[in-house]
Amino acid sequence: MKPADVEELIESNLEDADATVTHARDEGDEDHLAATVVSPVFDGLPLVQQHQEVYDALGDHMTTDIHALELSTYTPEAYDDLEAE
Repeated sequence: MKPADVEELIESNLEDADATVTHARDEGDEDHLAATVVSPVFDGLPLVQQHQEVYDALGDHMTTDIHALELSTYTPEAYDDLEAE
C-alpha cells in the first residue's frame, strides 16, 4: 500500500486526524511503513488504545496490505509541545 493511501484511510476514518506516513525502511519495502498520527481522539487514552484507534481506522488493511507499521501517536497539544522542543 502506498503511504498516501494509508494517510487517507487514517484521516478519513479517525476524527480530526493528521497523518504522515512514510516507508519505514526504503522505497522498495512497501509493506513496512511508519506513521505519525495527531488527533484529539487520543486525549486521555493510554498508548495501546491510541494505537488501536489507528488500527481500527485501517481496518482489514492491517492484515492484508500492511505487513508492519511503526506508529507514533500524539494529541495536538502533545505534538505542539514536541515541535516546540
